[in-house]
Amino acid sequence: MRCRLIAAGTRLPEWVGDGFRDYQRRLRRPLALELVEIPVAPRRDGEAAHGAVAREGAAMLATLRAGDYVVAMDVAGSALGTATLAEWLARRLQAGRPLALLIGGPDGLAPACLERADFRWSLSPLTFPHGLVRVLVAEQLYRAVSILAGHPYHRA
Repeated sequence: MRCRLIAAGTRLPEWVGDGFRDYQRRLRRPLALELVEIPVAPRRDGEAAHGAVAREGAAMLATLRAGDYVVAMDVAGSALGTATLAEWLARRLQAGRPLALLIGGPDGLAPACLERADFRWSLSPLTFPHGLVRVLVAEQLYRAVSILAGHPYHRA
């Protein structure tokens, strides 16, 4: 199944790309992970953050396809334990709809993205840098897939 990580930010530290690509290489089957980067919208003179966030959100929404199951990474979303994430992913794989995971930029996700989401996933009540979230999401998806495959990566 296809899974696109649609994330704000195009100029992130090298370690972010390295970490993401490591898990992306490991995730071939049954989940192929692709990264779609959306530029962080600059704030216009005198503009509040929500204007730039709205433009980022519009760009993210424009990349979605009609059949996508949209997951918004949201600190206020549902926190899933590792086993629960694996069960959730198994249901998603069985349903067969492509996944699209949205990661906002420094100022978060646009309300329109949150409204479009089929599911809101919280990694933690902590706030993480948006680049680190890419790596964490990729690793957690790999961990869930390894659990489903009976692979020893997850040793809990």
